[in-house]
Amino acid sequence: MKLVKHLLDAKGRHIISISPDASVFEAIKLMADKAIGSLLVLDDDDNLAGIVTERDYARKVIVKGRSSKDTQVSEIMTSKVMTASSDDTVDACMAVMTKHKIRHLPVVEDDRVIAMISIGDLVEAIIADQQEAIEQLEHYISS
Repeated sequence: MKLVKHLLDAKGRHIISISPDASVFEAIKLMADKAIGSLLVLDDDDNLAGIVTERDYARKVIVKGRSSKDTQVSEIMTSKVMTASSDDTVDACMAVMTKHKIRHLPVVEDDRVIAMISIGDLVEAIIADQQEAIEQLEHYISS
């Protein structure tokens, strides 16, 4: 069973974050520039303050007629964030994401964010594991 740390070894441990005091416009621009759907929100001490997503923008800014340039990230971010550790299994992370209807999980070690994983990362890992199992079974059958 694949662990988050194995996924991170292949994917990398890049963190893209924004300050809670930044404007929502800055957050959306950064997401667009990096082609990602969420940002970690880190305070001045690099502690996890929350997460902000395109979904937050759509539901808490656009639908409510607010200005993205006049609204701070802290006003729309999710501050109660589900997290994973590098020792969690891919399946356990998938279960958390499914249960809580979320698409991104910060990976935390020793109270510090070390990476972010997406549901796409997990699906990719699960498919790779299944493909490997299929190949092993085909090899076993043909032997």
